[in-house]
Amino acid sequence: MSTPPRTQASRSEATRNALIAAARRLFVDRGYAATGTPELVAEAAVTRGALYHHFVDKSELLMAVAADMAFEVAAAVAASAPPGVPPQQALLAGSHAYFAAMAEGGRARVLLLDAPAVLSPAQLALLSEAAGADELRNGLQACLRAGRSVPLDELGGLLSAAFDRAARALAEGEDPTRWTGAMDLLVGAVTKDLAG
Repeated sequence: MSTPPRTQASRSEATRNALIAAARRLFVDRGYAATGTPELVAEAAVTRGALYHHFVDKSELLMAVAADMAFEVAAAVAASAPPGVPPQQALLAGSHAYFAAMAEGGRARVLLLDAPAVLSPAQLALLSEAAGADELRNGLQACLRAGRSVPLDELGGLLSAAFDRAARALAEGEDPTRWTGAMDLLVGAVTKDLAG
């Protein structure tokens, strides 16, 4: 039995996926700045024309890689707490899942070092949303005592920045116990205040 011929759309998707996979490997191994487009097309086994057919430039390719990684982080956080656990415990489980996910596959390097150096603030905001900003806001909302009003978006943004700072420290080899312990204290204090 022969396989049906590949369509132009499936070839195009395969080329795009090959470019993203190659960029991911190279950005993780070498960093964005040290990766040239000749290495990218060679690693993906495509032409330079194929690269520029799918991506305006190397920074757009970085955005595609970073978006994939951000969705992976969000999926890990979302899956971290079983249904029915108290909101504070769910936030703590999500915190630990975030650090574990960021420590894998070069995600911290790409999302916390390369992306902020290259991408626009609007692109970084999209990545933050993709990486679980909604999940964090929803968790904070679940901890909030009924009738109490707090600036959840701003609080979520501040906590997100603290998570990123801790994940970056962990990626740089700092003591994970100290950073995760500090984040547990911070999340615990915030959620206790929201419920009070």
